Amino acid sequence: MNPAPAPTPRYAVLLLICCAVVLGCYFGTYMRFPVVPLYAQSLGADTVLVGLINAAFLLSAGALSLPLGLIVHRLGMKLLAGVGLLILAASSFLLAVSSTPHQLIWIYLFSGAGLAAFGPTTMSYVAGISPPTHLGRSYGWYTTALYVGMSLGPAAGGFVAEAWGFSPVFILSGLSIFLTFWLMFFFLPRARAVMPVSARQPAMGAALIREVSKNLPLLGAWLATAGGCFGLGVFITYLPLHAHEQGLTYGQIGLVFAVQGLMNAVSRLPCGHLSDRVKHRTLLVVWGLLGVAASLAGYGLSRRPLHFILCAAAMGIGMGLTFTSVAALCVETVPPEHRGIAMGGYNSAIYLSMMVSAAGLGPIIGVVGFRDGFLLTTLITVLITGIAFLLMKGFSPPRAPSVS
Repeated sequence: MNPAPAPTPRYAVLLLICCAVVLGCYFGTYMRFPVVPLYAQSLGADTVLVGLINAAFLLSAGALSLPLGLIVHRLGMKLLAGVGLLILAASSFLLAVSSTPHQLIWIYLFSGAGLAAFGPTTMSYVAGISPPTHLGRSYGWYTTALYVGMSLGPAAGGFVAEAWGFSPVFILSGLSIFLTFWLMFFFLPRARAVMPVSARQPAMGAALIREVSKNLPLLGAWLATAGGCFGLGVFITYLPLHAHEQGLTYGQIGLVFAVQGLMNAVSRLPCGHLSDRVKHRTLLVVWGLLGVAASLAGYGLSRRPLHFILCAAAMGIGMGLTFTSVAALCVETVPPEHRGIAMGGYNSAIYLSMMVSAAGLGPIIGVVGFRDGFLLTTLITVLITGIAFLLMKGFSPPRAPSVS
């Protein structure tokens, strides 16, 4: 006779564990982000090569997110997320012993695979444990934790680099991610123990392509995600170089990243609650993306630390407004058995758009300079926002009465 299953943890407890895991992962991962471009430059990399290093990470993460989203239910969510954390930790330790820019490219390709395994998987887990009435606020809490990690990580990385150099940043990054792996291993239940199994299997191959190609709201949500992250890729890759050229120290650059992440984080909860209460989440996505576009123009025109900090605050609020709604839209536009696919495409849109901007803007910035490069990014973001709005326009899934 089989033993009785263990009691299922409550939704709030599961969400809290997910938030702790994602905070630890992104804290460790983002400790490296403001440091690696400067480290690569110290090893002899020019602007184009710095862009290629970040592009390698983003290409790997983007190319693998959708395929892993397709098979996550077969591999198991907890297993795949755990493998992703171990890869991310190992890549940080490898950065500490790297000595050439080309080694950084290979390490970042490896690291991108880790984030592709972790990101879509944990987002699908959150969707699976969340009541439909709480989807926006669930992603509000989840992405708040994510962006707290993304804000504290760069700040810690910048100050550690300024005090002790580059290698300690990478070692501390790896240790924090490795500790997060054990937190997830011991405290997060397996998905099959805490969420119902779908009666249907997700479509595959040609059938899947047909379903996705007809789902215009999902395509619009993916495109909106790409639009916001195109600008984010320019920010992550070239803001450290632009700000350093304007005289900001490593610590001040880390502070700019921290402000962006912090404002992003604190705006997530109110934006998530607002998203659950409006009829059309699409409008929140559009207004958020326009705020991101305005902040990108501001970066290009910034000359002093305060200017960069104000633009970072505006960008964080715009990102918070956009991404709590667009993540919920991705879930709402598909049946439950396709949530892994929807979040895989969402994460692919994030990383591939950041890869395109990181790799594509390098040669352009080398010719026109940082100011015009950021202004060009603004125009591209506005154009993508308009197209995404046309695809998502009018989509409004039925909502059950809200339960507090």
